[in-house]
Amino acid sequence: MHLILMRHGEAEPYQANDAVRNLTTRGVAQAHLTAQQVLEKYQPDLLVASPYVRAQQTVAAFQETLSQKALPLVPLHILDSITPDADPRIALDALSELQAQYSAQCIVVVCHMNVIAYMAGLLLDEDPEVFGLAEARVFEQSMILLGLSVEKARFVPLVDHH
Repeated sequence: MHLILMRHGEAEPYQANDAVRNLTTRGVAQAHLTAQQVLEKYQPDLLVASPYVRAQQTVAAFQETLSQKALPLVPLHILDSITPDADPRIALDALSELQAQYSAQCIVVVCHMNVIAYMAGLLLDEDPEVFGLAEARVFEQSMILLGLSVEKARFVPLVDHH
């Protein structure tokens, strides 16, 4: 199965309520570019996103791209355990449960630094590595288990700074 971990696109500056920060225009463009790149090679059967606004806006790029390509609607699950300061082990356990619940073979997960870097590190049994904005990494494994994944691809959107 494939687990595609993606960091949200560029967001507005930090504010008191981090959960409500929106993507910038550039962040929206980044999200769409990554979604297009991923969907050219992978067919997700489950989308998972953090409840934070910027993650919701990023996963919406997948939904819009799927719709434009006239591909089947993919269920979206909002997961509270993938917010920025969440415990990556709890997050991976929750994703494993969702994988079993949906019998998913390709899951796209949109969340945040730092949790995403630590989840990737646990999957590979390596030190965490920073994800770029709207970067997606594809992990292959028979099931979501710590240390048993292989990284297969990276998608990094190249969007002008204008």
